[in-house]
Amino acid sequence: MHLLFTGLTTVDLIQRVTRFPAADEKIQSDSVDLAAGGPAANAAITAAALTRSRNTRITLLTALGGHPLGALARADLESHGITVLDATPDAETPPPVSAVTVHATTGERTIVSRNAGATEAQLPAGGLPEADLTLVDGHHPTLALAAARAARRLLIDAGSWRPVFTDLFPYAETVACSADFRHPQATTSGDEATARAIAAPHVVITHGPAPVRWFTAGETGEVPVPQVNALDTAGAGDAFHGALAVALANGAHLEAAITQASATAAVRVAHTGPRSWLKALQPEHHHTG
Repeated sequence: MHLLFTGLTTVDLIQRVTRFPAADEKIQSDSVDLAAGGPAANAAITAAALTRSRNTRITLLTALGGHPLGALARADLESHGITVLDATPDAETPPPVSAVTVHATTGERTIVSRNAGATEAQLPAGGLPEADLTLVDGHHPTLALAAARAARRLLIDAGSWRPVFTDLFPYAETVACSADFRHPQATTSGDEATARAIAAPHVVITHGPAPVRWFTAGETGEVPVPQVNALDTAGAGDAFHGALAVALANGAHLEAAITQASATAAVRVAHTGPRSWLKALQPEHHHTG
């Protein structure tokens, strides 16, 4: 099995604090981590952890460049068994950087980031590898659209609204977003209006610790989320999407795939730091459900 993840990679500086600082205040953090981040990259790392005991290839199509920070992110990704396809190998500017501050008690976080911005990422000369399932996060629109058009099965991680989603959604088998997602063509607020506006065969809408809702043609339902003590919510949605990709690629039905993805996200939030939780993650052994 081969999974292709297409989208943003950042370099994340993550610090844990006992309280968030006020304006113009300096405080000391309890810990510091430096790791690759971003929706597509985090989802790929999750998928790699879930499939490490099976013959599965994980490829990440992204934009890193030749800056030392890009090399740091690449090394982190490759250490998890991910093949990195860099669409901007000659770029000398730093890759996107995110400063993440996590509240040590509640797991809440604040993020200041500079995402892909004006980075022009073009399809690599070798084109796209064939994949059983492709996930795109909407960053790097040229790459996202090429991956969507070539995908056998397409899962879209719809974070905040991006204009490229108008072109991507018609190719999607499944679109997963949070309840905060706002589609500009939705005539009213709420999950039902969002699902109608997206108009994909399968729409999955998460609600943090509340049940995940799903919508297909003429049907809807919800899946409860495991209740855990949240220590760190950074990247929880990305973990959900990575696990959802693995479950769907393995043939799980939508509700079973959501159940597996929710369990993975619950493991993520129950651990601190960007990587420690992977040790507690059990590779998936079930293929359908």
